[in-house]
Amino acid sequence: MHTLWKGSISFGLVNVPVKMHAATESQEFKFNYLHKDCQHRIRSIKKCPYCDREVEMADLVKGYEYEKDHYVIMDEEELSALEQPTSRSIEILDFINLSEIDPIYYDKSYYLSPEETAQKAYRLLCQAMEESGKVALARVTMRSKQHLACLRVFEEGLVLETMHYPQEIRHMEASWGRIVPTETELTMARQLIDNLARPFEPEKYRDEVHEQVAEMIESKIAGESFEVEAPSKGGQVVDLMEALRASIALTEQEKGKMEAAETTQNLNHNDAAPNEQVQQPPKTTLTPRKRAIRRAKGA
Repeated sequence: MHTLWKGSISFGLVNVPVKMHAATESQEFKFNYLHKDCQHRIRSIKKCPYCDREVEMADLVKGYEYEKDHYVIMDEEELSALEQPTSRSIEILDFINLSEIDPIYYDKSYYLSPEETAQKAYRLLCQAMEESGKVALARVTMRSKQHLACLRVFEEGLVLETMHYPQEIRHMEASWGRIVPTETELTMARQLIDNLARPFEPEKYRDEVHEQVAEMIESKIAGESFEVEAPSKGGQVVDLMEALRASIALTEQEKGKMEAAETTQNLNHNDAAPNEQVQQPPKTTLTPRKRAIRRAKGA
């Protein structure tokens, strides 16, 4: 994996040199704008409307608009000077319970791998955190920005989640907070949740729109037509109680089918995992990365 950042994890007097790698990647198809007449790619031009001429990257500076059309210029050297001496350190501040962090605070995930000389210290930190059941709150500076971060064990290694600061979180204006559901409505809603409750199996969830776009691209490359399947429309239920009853009846039916299928599967395969479902393979395995590789090979 490509190394994005090098530094160290520091807690107390312990220092663990690490490398940072992106833990996720976008699978979105990126489209280019083409000229409709000749189908050649349009070039993005940076142009100054005041001077009426194209501007090169070397001629750009950063400016902050403190009032309409008035800017203060910030040099890269000035911004770099603000970085602390510990900017190459993931400084652990506290150890807390993971359940105390609401997911709204999370931003992006990064894997941390140890340098060759730090593998024992890295493994020690992983095991100690895993046995304690705690995660670490830390701060780290990347690209001139100081981040709050959560450091936790994932797949026998460490993953760092950059986080939003509290002032970056917008608060909802809950005008509906005064509405009180009836006990019957709450009982039925809880029953519906119970009927839909499942163990988390990430591999069973698929981006169906992404798969359809991939199929469409493959069809167009092959010069074939492609028809988009119309989504099924559910009946509109206005009454809340009626909607809850209908939903419970539907989920009870689906739950019965799943239990029957699991019973049959367990009879045929005694070592099969509980709640295991047969997953339908995607109709196409095209991804943006695979497409780029195929294009480079002349496919």
